[in-house]
Amino acid sequence: MAAADTMAYKHTQFGWVTIGVCGGLIVFLNLLPKPVPGFTEVLLLASLLLVAVLLMKDTLTVEVDKTHVRVKFGIGWIRKNFPLDEIASVQPVRNRWWWGWGIRLIPGGWLYNVSGLDAVELVLENRKIFRIGTDEPRVLADFIRARMGKVI
Repeated sequence: MAAADTMAYKHTQFGWVTIGVCGGLIVFLNLLPKPVPGFTEVLLLASLLLVAVLLMKDTLTVEVDKTHVRVKFGIGWIRKNFPLDEIASVQPVRNRWWWGWGIRLIPGGWLYNVSGLDAVELVLENRKIFRIGTDEPRVLADFIRARMGKVI
């Protein structure tokens, strides 16, 4: 087996805006005065929800191995897998700024993104379209294309 056959792609992109906003809100909420009984519990619950958002959406990790493109948000509670043999085409694309970040239904398909406007668009054999946000779209697209040629 050639070394190129065993290579895999793995890249993690950070959602710095999400990290900054959620982190800032957590600090702000915990510095607020507690004027009435029960307010501390409300602030604690809000802080815990923000921590959950951070754990789920602070990063986007994309992996490509011999058989799949795998997308994972944060610690992996939210993930999506694309079998390479079901991908019809792949290309680098630029998203509209108003499509935002996170998992979004966009015109024609779905977007998985934590930061920036660059993405790789996967068109599946069933014509479903998925865009995966990345700060290295050409590298990712080229790697997926190379892997698509190796699927047996």
